[in-house]
Amino acid sequence: MSCLGQAILGGGTAGNVVANRLSEDPKTSVLVLEAGTSNADVLDIIVPFLCTRATPDTAQDWNYTTTPQSALNNRSIVYPRGFVLGGSSSVNYMVYTRGSKDDFNRWAKVTGDKGWGWDSLLPYFKKNEVFTPPADHHDTKGQFNPAVHGFHGINSVSLAGFPSPRDHQGTGWAQGTIKEGARSSSATSYLAPNFVARPNLHVLLHARVTRVLQTASKTFRTVEFRDLSGDRFTVTAQKEAILSAGSIGTPTILLHSGIGNSSTLKSLGITPVHNLPSVGQNLTDHSLAFLSFLVNSNNTFETFDRNATLLAADLAEWNKTRMGPLVDNPLSHTGWLRIPDDSSIFKQFPDAAAGPNTPHYEFIISNGMFLPPPPTGNFMGVITAVVSPTSRGSITLATSDLLAPPLINPNLLGSEVDFLIIREAVKSAFRFASSPSWKNYVISPFGLSFNSTDSEIDEWIRENGGSVFHPAGSCSMSPKGAAWGVVDPDLSVKGLSGLRVVDLSIVPFIPAAHTQASAYVIGERASDLIKEYWSQ
Repeated sequence: MSCLGQAILGGGTAGNVVANRLSEDPKTSVLVLEAGTSNADVLDIIVPFLCTRATPDTAQDWNYTTTPQSALNNRSIVYPRGFVLGGSSSVNYMVYTRGSKDDFNRWAKVTGDKGWGWDSLLPYFKKNEVFTPPADHHDTKGQFNPAVHGFHGINSVSLAGFPSPRDHQGTGWAQGTIKEGARSSSATSYLAPNFVARPNLHVLLHARVTRVLQTASKTFRTVEFRDLSGDRFTVTAQKEAILSAGSIGTPTILLHSGIGNSSTLKSLGITPVHNLPSVGQNLTDHSLAFLSFLVNSNNTFETFDRNATLLAADLAEWNKTRMGPLVDNPLSHTGWLRIPDDSSIFKQFPDAAAGPNTPHYEFIISNGMFLPPPPTGNFMGVITAVVSPTSRGSITLATSDLLAPPLINPNLLGSEVDFLIIREAVKSAFRFASSPSWKNYVISPFGLSFNSTDSEIDEWIRENGGSVFHPAGSCSMSPKGAAWGVVDPDLSVKGLSGLRVVDLSIVPFIPAAHTQASAYVIGERASDLIKEYWSQ
């Protein structure tokens, strides 16, 4: 089967951006191959507050688990990824943050391409964003700065649309990809009905890409995929194949295609086609620790967990008016903080942040416990996350079976400095929750105490640590001609033609931010790079 133009392998966050932008030209035919199902009519996807139910262990999740994590008492953890049109933008918690200028200027420095720097990427952020009033249309003055937002893009970004029961000092309002009380994803925005109606844009669901195949020597424009019944098909793009399967899927497909470390592939019985040892390496993620505080309130999210009648009433209100407490995700505020410059940590280790204005850790605050709550009590949840990590993991194969899950090792908190930073973040959260502002509201930490020792905190982290589920960097960019990395700055796979990678796997360093904004921007810039190449 032949595709008249571009084949996009993965209808996820970045892939759908590229599908939209390339199909703006009516002469360019675009085919999107998405392994998962439709995002339509799935309430756990559409209703923002129900996002915690979208994954794991659902039909719209790849349902991955990690390898045992040495820093987490050798626990394997669930590792959700969107198995649905829109990818993880359809199942994430919708938090939208850009990151610091230094994050992106580091990309430019590492790749030798100023086009990946902040000044060049800022227009793409604005091209992606359309600020949307919150569902209750309250006055947002003081909650966001209009000067640093886009108002003419495609993807809706909003503030909380239901009154928060408490103002958390020292933090900012969490912005989310929500429009009029419903999730905004790359599927609902970049593949909205008016765009999918383009005669030159074709989206095929339940089409699981397994390999890219040589169309000619060192040219990879042919794609192998399976349908729901397991039948095998191939399609050849006349221009190029654009691999957008995400930081787990993209290296998995490349490795099964014989593109990776040749000696490792041989040991699995896979014929090496192109030696590229960096494929699957440099996997980076934001590690976290869950904290909860018992509070003097009966107005927390535990009420929904324990009262199905109340949740049903709120869902009925949402269905009728798109109003009520379900119009928001459960995360009301985020805080971005740095370890003090004179910390003993930096006497032992260099500062891993991209620059002096880049945070080391984040608070994610919720009016309820993030973990399954006990039968009684009301809680405030605070996630502490390391957002400038030094730990690096990998994506590798366990077998040559094309449908077997890969070995996912994010190496969470695997470096000593990351563990020290999350310990300090937990202590910072204790100082935050025990400050005078919370007097008569916060009663005590759950599972720990305000006087817990370092060893007690460390053991809590090992038993309750996990991931923010922001995998990135497993097919990293590097300068053209470099002996390391997977793609050149134009996102072409090194040493090959006809094949690009467009997703978060290409970032050399993970931004200190929730990563969906970066995925959208990668899709936007990649679209211009591809258009420019084919206009020559």
